[in-house]
Amino acid sequence: MRGGLLFILAACVSGQAMAASTLELGAVWSDHAVIQRDRPVVVEGRAAPGAMVSGTLGSEAAQAKAGADGAFALTFKARQASADSTNLKVTSGPESVSVADLLVGDVWLCSGQSNMEFQLSRALNGGMEVAMSADPSLRLLQVPKTMSYLPERRFGGDTRWAVSGPETSGNFSAVCWFMARELRRARGVPIGAVHASWGGSKVTPWLDPEAGAAIGGPQEMALLGLFARDKLAAVTQFTPRWLAWYSGETGGSAPWAKPDALQWKAVPAVKGWLGWDKTPLAAKPTGTVWLRRQVTLTRAQARAGVTLALGVLDDMDMTFVNGNAVGNTFGWDEERSYAVPPKFLKAGMNEIMVAVTNTYGNGGFASAPERLFMTQASGETVPLGEGWRFAIAPTRTYPPRAPWDANAGIGLMHNRMIAPLGRFAMDGAVWYQGESDVDTADYDRRMKGLIAGWRARFGSDLKVGIVQLANYGPASDKPVESGWARTRDVQRRIVMDDPRAFLATAIDLGERTDIHPANKLLVAQRLAMGADGKALPLPVTAKAEGDAVRVTFSGVEGGLHAWSSAQAIGFELCDAAGACRFAPARVDGEAVVLSAEGKPAAKVRYGWADSPVVNLFDGRAQAVPGFELAVTPN
Repeated sequence: MRGGLLFILAACVSGQAMAASTLELGAVWSDHAVIQRDRPVVVEGRAAPGAMVSGTLGSEAAQAKAGADGAFALTFKARQASADSTNLKVTSGPESVSVADLLVGDVWLCSGQSNMEFQLSRALNGGMEVAMSADPSLRLLQVPKTMSYLPERRFGGDTRWAVSGPETSGNFSAVCWFMARELRRARGVPIGAVHASWGGSKVTPWLDPEAGAAIGGPQEMALLGLFARDKLAAVTQFTPRWLAWYSGETGGSAPWAKPDALQWKAVPAVKGWLGWDKTPLAAKPTGTVWLRRQVTLTRAQARAGVTLALGVLDDMDMTFVNGNAVGNTFGWDEERSYAVPPKFLKAGMNEIMVAVTNTYGNGGFASAPERLFMTQASGETVPLGEGWRFAIAPTRTYPPRAPWDANAGIGLMHNRMIAPLGRFAMDGAVWYQGESDVDTADYDRRMKGLIAGWRARFGSDLKVGIVQLANYGPASDKPVESGWARTRDVQRRIVMDDPRAFLATAIDLGERTDIHPANKLLVAQRLAMGADGKALPLPVTAKAEGDAVRVTFSGVEGGLHAWSSAQAIGFELCDAAGACRFAPARVDGEAVVLSAEGKPAAKVRYGWADSPVVNLFDGRAQAVPGFELAVTPN
């Protein structure tokens, strides 16, 4: 009888646990959240399939029926801004979930790469700003950095709204926090700031499935889906692209199949290439390098298969065992672990060949030697922390990137960092990115796909702000071609084509030797101005006037001013063949007049360098962005 009673009790407890996990709210709903004002409030979640779900938001009630997949959406009326907290309670059958201390105001998403990720505590005067950051009506949602190959409902870790204060703001995005604070001051309503960014990321990992399919095509999306189910099968399908790239770069060589074709040297140490003294990699750590390690297996070990652990390899690798591709990963913080099936192994000597490609900074081994090992089916491990050889590959370009690539793959960051936000209404979103996409041929198309996906999710009238790339890199005393300048102009043209978008240039706020400038306050202030509909300087036309070219601007207040000079510097005129020259430029009210000096002028460029020196501002000290315009005749 006692055993039966225990069984019944255990069954009841188990049933309660199962029931408790049935009802859940969308990942964005937690205590202290900010609800977007003046929009219907949609509360998404999951319940038992077909179950009725009821909810109250304050005193207002709503009902919905869960679909066959359990998804439901409760819709409440739009609300005016209010700093008076309210509560949400959702019930389905015997289950209920409650969320407390909700405010109503404006919600903004902040996304991008490392300059958006740059923490408030590291910004100029960051310590003081953090100490003074307490504001009960400024709420922060920090999305953890995790990825998924398919869209998810939950974030990759515990994610909850927090009230801004010294204990919560320091690790939050500096640009996002400063912008939210400026909006609080200007609007006087609660502000919710959602931060989801990833250093080094391209725009492609942030695309939703629809935009990803438009960019990559159905074949790439199918390959990504295959990788989610069977990594080795997907790598096997992708490998011919990589092999074709390497063969084309090297005149047909195939070291993965013929390792002895390369000249090998002993690896100095299992550490980054900058520490490999007396090798070329200590001075130039970018490019592709082959790593080679031989391992002896018994017949039984080979028949059972092994798992190969290589630690972190910076940036990307293509790994082969006995000429067979077993893994492909991009990530300077992701440990490699590849299952090697028996069909790729043999009794006796086995060749491990790893092509590691580094694109920036230090490269190669980024883990301690003990993180490199082979695990046999029995659980026994074979250390691989020594005995490596290396050979520098004669490649000039970087290899193709797979659709599961952490920083360039399709939708991986969207799937785990944006998709869980659901259809949470927002006032706007700001994007601080582009460094990793310099010279991406169709960056404009990808960016427009990103914006379209955001608006489909968060509201069709979503405002979008873009930070134009800061000045960074080599200075020049003559006109040059610049991928950074081209990217800046793409960002400008995207905004010009979109009536609900705005540009906040950082062309005057960078640091020539540091890709992460610390002056995030001025960037955020410009974003906040754009968010509030305040026009910022933008070039409009370039028209020939005799032997001069007049460039007109919009968004100028207090006229244009050339700081510390009698003329505006950084202007160029280019002929139809693309030959450019610096041009004298005088300020004329809200226009700039360039002297053609009797030479052809087909285009005007401004700030056209990686790290230009510029001095053109309006009366509010708002900088003119970098641009290129065609010259129209009289």
